[in-house]
Amino acid sequence: MSDTSDDHSSGFNAHDLKARLKQITQPIVDSLDSRLSAQVDKRVDQRVDETMKDRLSVIERAIADLDRAIHELQDRLKGED
Repeated sequence: MSDTSDDHSSGFNAHDLKARLKQITQPIVDSLDSRLSAQVDKRVDQRVDETMKDRLSVIERAIADLDRAIHELQDRLKGED
């Protein structure tokens, strides 16, 4: 008998080995995937927060400028009365 016939006669082949390895390693892969996803989510959240703060500060400055301009116009209109 040759080596290949021994492998086939035992009922164990490359496909079975691959399936078994996948079964053994799947919990590790799932754990790593969860950890990486959490890290990515955290970084994305931080990045979004920073971007929103920057944009909100620009909007707040624009509103403050508009508020001052409106008060100046109101003061001028009161002065004309």
